[in-house]
Amino acid sequence: MTAPDNSAPDNGSAPDGGQDLDVRLLESAPSVVSVLPQALRPRARAALPTLPRHRYVLADLEQDLARLADYREVTGGVLGDVVPASWLHVLTFPLHVRLMADREFPFPMLGMVHVANVMTQHRPVRAAERLTLTSWVDHLAPHRKGWTVDMVGEIRVGTEVVWEGRSTYLAKADRPATEATPATGATPATEHGRADGHAIPGPEVARWRLPADLGRRYAKVSGDVNPIHLSALSAKAFGFPRAIAHGMWTHARALAAVEPRLPGGYTVEAQWAKPILLPSTVELRGALGAGAGDLAVTSKGGAKLHLSLQVSGR
Repeated sequence: MTAPDNSAPDNGSAPDGGQDLDVRLLESAPSVVSVLPQALRPRARAALPTLPRHRYVLADLEQDLARLADYREVTGGVLGDVVPASWLHVLTFPLHVRLMADREFPFPMLGMVHVANVMTQHRPVRAAERLTLTSWVDHLAPHRKGWTVDMVGEIRVGTEVVWEGRSTYLAKADRPATEATPATGATPATEHGRADGHAIPGPEVARWRLPADLGRRYAKVSGDVNPIHLSALSAKAFGFPRAIAHGMWTHARALAAVEPRLPGGYTVEAQWAKPILLPSTVELRGALGAGAGDLAVTSKGGAKLHLSLQVSGR
């Protein structure tokens, strides 16, 4: 069912890169722990939610080299002057959480599922470079289980855009959005941001044993302290038999494994499927040729798909 144009809400899309949104300047990176209680508070349910009409900007950020080294150790990265694209996502994550904590954000962070991510690295970014981070919310879309919404990040060195990221989250609803009136221009999404039956590429190229404390280790270096990742006890409160690995850890580990073969500029699209219970053994499958290709993280033997990645050079 399609609503008349005069009854559909503004879905918060910012096709010009968020430039039409009000700017809220930050003096320092938000503390995820301090804003988490606000992000987790219940929201009034609305049949037609709307999104915040502002963006956060954090200018002249000096990268924490000690934290970067710890991040590389946890995610399997190689020490060097150039930082991983996934590290740049970690830097924008506190701004995403700050947006989720705002009263204008229509969904509680608790229960939101990170289903897809797209990152574009326009050129290699060096650890010594000072960065300007911008984050906003757009593309509210109906989904058969609720709504999807994109948390968007952009990083500049001076005036040059060097990295862009878009994380798609599913906010589940008792009344699925497909039973309500969709927002103008919104299109239904699949559960994992991709068509069902996505093929698992190629042979096994690596195998990793993931320890039970991986979630706590990654939370320490990333700031993502979601309780479903921290312990079996806290995960059980949310319906999981054990703690599950962070989706962005899996993403970062897969990219780190092929880092020497990545071009200077590339786009990587990620879609998550089955969660990885900890501890566990997983496999990396697929290959990159000429800086492009398909990768997948699967269960041992390849029976379950956990993550699919598509890498394309620029």
